[in-house]
Amino acid sequence: MTPHSRLHGLPPSAIHSVVAAARALEIGDSVNAEAQLGLARLLNPDHPEVLRLHAGILNLKGERKSAFDAMQRALELRPDDALYHNTMATVLAEADDFKGSIEALRRACALQPDLVVAWYNLGIMLIRCVRYEEALNALHRTILLAPDHMQARAQLADMLRVTDHADEAVVEYRKILASQPWLGMAWWGLANIKTVRAAAGDIEKMRAALNDSRGNDDDRVATGFALAKALDNEGSFSESMNALRQANEKALNIMRSRGKLWNRAAFSESIDSITSSPIPDLTTNAGLGREVIFIVGLPRSGTTLAEQILASHSRVEGAGELPEIPLLVTEGQRRHGKAYSQWLREMNSQDWRSLGERYLRHTDHWRRSKGIFTDKLPGNWMYIGVIRAMLPDAKIICCRRDPLETCFSCYRHFFQGNEYTRSFDDLAAYWRDYDRSVRYWRGLFPSHVYEHTYEDLVADSQASIRKLLDFCGLPFEEACLNFHRTQRDVRSPSAMQVRQPLKLDTARASSYGALLDPLREALRRAQMVD
Repeated sequence: MTPHSRLHGLPPSAIHSVVAAARALEIGDSVNAEAQLGLARLLNPDHPEVLRLHAGILNLKGERKSAFDAMQRALELRPDDALYHNTMATVLAEADDFKGSIEALRRACALQPDLVVAWYNLGIMLIRCVRYEEALNALHRTILLAPDHMQARAQLADMLRVTDHADEAVVEYRKILASQPWLGMAWWGLANIKTVRAAAGDIEKMRAALNDSRGNDDDRVATGFALAKALDNEGSFSESMNALRQANEKALNIMRSRGKLWNRAAFSESIDSITSSPIPDLTTNAGLGREVIFIVGLPRSGTTLAEQILASHSRVEGAGELPEIPLLVTEGQRRHGKAYSQWLREMNSQDWRSLGERYLRHTDHWRRSKGIFTDKLPGNWMYIGVIRAMLPDAKIICCRRDPLETCFSCYRHFFQGNEYTRSFDDLAAYWRDYDRSVRYWRGLFPSHVYEHTYEDLVADSQASIRKLLDFCGLPFEEACLNFHRTQRDVRSPSAMQVRQPLKLDTARASSYGALLDPLREALRRAQMVD
């Protein structure tokens, strides 16, 4: 179906408004899109294109349920329109229903094999689900259909970086920037290769990119983080901090316009509700989960390093950041019609067993060559209670690093989706919630919840690694000490670091001195709350 035919049935007076709303929606301007669509929607509430655009607006505003309902109605009216399935996939992805999103995108690609946006989105979703080979196929198809699709090329370059082909990744990033010097993800991808420093003239090019009208706000945010990294490498710490502040403030403004600002008070209340929930009877499901080692923590706290150490063991497969736990939680919220912290109170032992068995079915792929696998999604710390209930024999490793270093490292990285990393107050509040949650679960289940400290690993790596293996019930193997020699895909900001011997000088806070006093004060206030 063509854009023109999608407007069929609308009166001429509404067509202009609908087209204007679609254009605003394409650039993420939900306010303008809603204003443009207003009258047309009032007069034509059941027109499928009006419903589709309304769903997109609701999705940007964070109204997931309403967005899903509107898009479902649009699909009932036009079930064979590939673009409609693509929009539904976006709605489902924002609701963390990755499986449903992938199914919708595959349907879109089948209906219209030349729909570039669907192939690209499919590649992105498959990457998020750690299905790299399928993702590469989708990205290659995208580029075959649209050779100038630089975002797809940037994702391919990222995959090269992840698979330890740094030199090839650099070549790809440089090709992209030669064509589109304003593309922020290419600058950030290049900066994220730890073994590569900015080339002569790169800082000036990044400054120019920040003012290039061809780029959008997302490009400028990513470029700002890359610029800060280059300035840090040169020792220009004050300038680096200024670039970081501007990038994070711009990211906050984008989130505000899209209705995605993080609410630290509401988040803390949800953690309170979770830790005050009744503990289920764990004896009835004994044995479930012995194949899994969960690794949780704040980003930049050493989770990737802990996984690399364990994945160097002959009996352990490193699966990476699997989305299964959040997907199961989201599905539970949808089924019960209640927030996670509320519906978990209604679960019985059989319900938990069913969830645990589903998790193990979904992750069967990672047990095909070895008996044990790691699930290293940092944010799973919020679901320790769920993990204990559904997989009572699983091991849970909670990573810790100096809070100042951890929070500052988060502030310095361009994370997509981690909204709490954009301000010092939000970072400190998030760290506090993690700290008190881990202490709570560790106190309840010391044989299944373990705290692994980065500073202890640096001080005495052999003793720390032996303790880690003992907790997991694994015999010591020398390969775990030489984790940097282990060949595997690592998709995280620490991918390059874990392929190098353990460094003793990773701390960055001291270089910034008083510039970090606001973060120090935010952490001090957060610690006083308890």
